[in-house]
Amino acid sequence: MVDSALLDKAKVRQSFAAAAEGYDALAGLQRRVGETLLAKSFCAASSRPLLDIGCGTGFLTRHLAGRAPASVALDIALPMLQTARRNCTGLPAAYVCADAERLPFRDGSFGQIYSNLAVQWCEDLSALLADCRRVLCADGRLALSTFGPRTLAELKAAWGKVDDFAHVNEFYSVEQIRRFLVAAGWSRFELEAELVSQPYPSVLALMRELKGIGAHNASIHRNPRPTSRASLQRMIAHYEAAMAGGPIVASYEIIYLRAMR
Repeated sequence: MVDSALLDKAKVRQSFAAAAEGYDALAGLQRRVGETLLAKSFCAASSRPLLDIGCGTGFLTRHLAGRAPASVALDIALPMLQTARRNCTGLPAAYVCADAERLPFRDGSFGQIYSNLAVQWCEDLSALLADCRRVLCADGRLALSTFGPRTLAELKAAWGKVDDFAHVNEFYSVEQIRRFLVAAGWSRFELEAELVSQPYPSVLALMRELKGIGAHNASIHRNPRPTSRASLQRMIAHYEAAMAGGPIVASYEIIYLRAMR
């Protein structure tokens, strides 16, 4: 994989905008990862505002209340941001619709930055990490989670037996993220990864969940035409065969990062 993810950002924005209303009913994995991120992150309260990048429906924003005098929730999809505002009624938070790769904030604005399973949708992670460092104050802290390259390996392998298009987004590895951090000027950081297996009643249930949370295939190398029923059925058959008669499972590699400016 090259050092810049080949993503259709308009597709990313559109997918998450469409998923806003039903997202919370399907985002069990995202909530569990968010809880783990909070448990691994910094417990100390900050005298400066904190930033939640890719806030989605506001799960982290709600749970971060009390760690700082104010929060800023940022998301690229306006309907997600509007849902977050409703879910966080009464909290001292501001809501900003913007691309995480173009943070519209002054240098040193925040004491802490958090992001839960969002930065994998960024094309230039090195630039994002540099911008996070810019908007953090001295000794500011960054805590984020993202997907690693073993994510949805089973789905990717099944589609690989059907055609040569990219059906699953590519994700950065721990080593690539480490290289990006160094290039962005970070010297104090920790990275760890874990592999989670999630069961599903069927392959179609997995695909419906991915669609329902907005995690569409946004690769510029995806098939420009709608997937045919025959191709879908062939992929499902290959996926089921790989499970050897057992339950349908999907792998998710979760990478956690903690860094101090």
